[in-house]
Amino acid sequence: MAKLAFLGLGVMGGPMAGHLQKAGHDVTVYNRTASKAEDWVAAHGGAMAKTPREAAESADFVMACVGNDDDLRSVCLGPDGAFAGMASGAVFVDHTTVSAAVTRELYAAANDSQVSFVDAPISGGQAGAENAALSIMCGGDAGAYERALPIMEVYSKICRRIGDSGAGQMTKMCNQIAIAGLVQGLSEALHFADKAGLDGRAVVEVISQGAAGSWQMNNRYETMLDDHFDHGFATDWMRKDLGICLSTADETGASLPVTALVDQFYKDVQKMGGGRWDTSSLFKRLQASG
Repeated sequence: MAKLAFLGLGVMGGPMAGHLQKAGHDVTVYNRTASKAEDWVAAHGGAMAKTPREAAESADFVMACVGNDDDLRSVCLGPDGAFAGMASGAVFVDHTTVSAAVTRELYAAANDSQVSFVDAPISGGQAGAENAALSIMCGGDAGAYERALPIMEVYSKICRRIGDSGAGQMTKMCNQIAIAGLVQGLSEALHFADKAGLDGRAVVEVISQGAAGSWQMNNRYETMLDDHFDHGFATDWMRKDLGICLSTADETGASLPVTALVDQFYKDVQKMGGGRWDTSSLFKRLQASG
C-alpha cells in the first residue's frame, strides 16, 4: 500500500479520499477549511495536515481536487505548497478541472522540483465519486501515469491517458461541451412535451430506448420533472468550465456556437438565483420562461 496525500475534500474529493483509505492506503488529507479535514478523519481514519506541504511530505502520490486555476496554484506552489514537500520521484495527480495552460505551467514547475505531474480531470459527478465509478481522462508522462494508475483505479470505472501534459484537461473540455448540448436538448424535449400536454415520464420511457437515449436522460429526467435541482454538478461550476472551453476554443480556432449559447442560458439560471442548482436546471429556465 502507498503513502498518499489528498488535497481538497469537497463533494468529489472527500469520497475519493475515503475510497483510498478504505482500500488500505495511508492517507493524509488537507482542506482549506480545517473542520472538513477533521470530520473526514473522524469518519475514515487517516491523518490531517495544516498545509499542503505538510500533507505531501514523504507521500508517494499527492492527489488534488480543488476549485479552479488559482486554487490549484495555491496548493502546489510557494513555501507551504505541495511541491515544496514532495520527495524526488513522487507523483502529483490533479483531478481539478482547470485550464490546460495552468496544467502545463505546473507540469513544468513540478519537473523543476523533480516530481511528476499528471492532469487527471474527472467526470461522473458526486454519485460517481461516492460509488467509485468516475471516468478519468489523463495527460502527462506515460511513466508517471502508469505509476499512478493503480491508485486512480480505486475510484474509477475507466481511466485512460490521452496524451502529453494538458491532454486530460482538453478531453474534459470535450466532455463539458458535449454535456452542455445534451442537457439543453433534454430540457427542450421535456419542455415541449409539457406544452404539448404529454406525460413527460411516458415520453422518456419510450425515447430513452432509442437514439435519443443518454446518461443525462436516464439519470436526470425524473428530478427535472419533479423540480428538484439541489444535487449534482452546480451551475456556477459549469459556467467556470464552459468559460475554459470557450477561451481555449479562441486559442485553437475551434467553433463552439452551441456551447456559447448554452453558456448564456446558464448565465440566465444564475440570474434566477440558481448558481448552486445542478446543471439540469436549464429545464427550470425554460419552464420559467412560460
